[in-house]
Amino acid sequence: MMYLALAGGLIILLFCGDLLVRGAVALASRFGVHPLIIGLTVVAFGTSAPELMVSVKAALEGSPGISLGNIVGSNVANVLLVLGLPAIIYPTVCNQASIRRNTSMMVGSTILFVALCMTGMLTFWDGLILFLLVIAFLLYSAHRARTSPADAGLEDELDDISGLPERVWAICAFLAIGLLGLPLGAELVVEGATEIARRFGVSEATIGLTVISLGTSLPELATTLVAAFRRQADVAVGNVIGSNLFNILAIGGITAMVVPLPVSEAFLKFDLWVMLASALLVVPFAFLRTTITRFAGAVFTVLYVSFLVTVFHMS
Repeated sequence: MMYLALAGGLIILLFCGDLLVRGAVALASRFGVHPLIIGLTVVAFGTSAPELMVSVKAALEGSPGISLGNIVGSNVANVLLVLGLPAIIYPTVCNQASIRRNTSMMVGSTILFVALCMTGMLTFWDGLILFLLVIAFLLYSAHRARTSPADAGLEDELDDISGLPERVWAICAFLAIGLLGLPLGAELVVEGATEIARRFGVSEATIGLTVISLGTSLPELATTLVAAFRRQADVAVGNVIGSNLFNILAIGGITAMVVPLPVSEAFLKFDLWVMLASALLVVPFAFLRTTITRFAGAVFTVLYVSFLVTVFHMS
């Protein structure tokens, strides 16, 4: 049952998260909200809803290791796996207009997050700082998009969202199912993960760093793999940078504001530094506007597998 709870919870999270995004985008469009605002708010927060629900739910139920592990593990998976595997299929060119600026923001946010964790506890005030930074990032992105749309890199923000409901009842149904399903999925994921951790004697943080973070990263991985087969893997870089920013600033910030998160010794000694190292791996490709080659993609993928093996070995 614990495996069914975990797998079923992840499926519900991904399915309901998708419905919530499509319903919210359709509702915003119906009321004439500018596509830029939809992309920066509805899509950005909506696609992070599954991870947010899991992190908050786990923290409220006394499993902060799952909360922090989900954030850290997702960021590691995003860089090493979501960028690595598609590059093996087709090299990824890192020449997007805003890639240097956004990469700098991602690395800066990661360094700040690690520094805050060094105190041993993410408090309400730490969370508030992180959350205010994501608001500042959204406002800055909106300003850049208005003054220089091409440089903002948001012109295709909504292109990948299809199947939007048109009728009012359908929009309401999408929103209702999404809003009701996300807490249920989070409950099942947290219950299944904690039971698996107890059964096999591993830490809850290990499950968060591996199984849960990998599960919530599957949609991004699937999207980038399809794009790679179509020789359009370039979209992966912007998605990964944006996702990592939101994981740290929005999910980390909101979760810490709801419940203070104690940071275990394992995170302080290993996991947080792997997350930072993963973020730094993007820097040379972004600043040199070069290509993530098949060889580099293979190295990224091997590093991710090594990370998983090391996490389980240390637990």
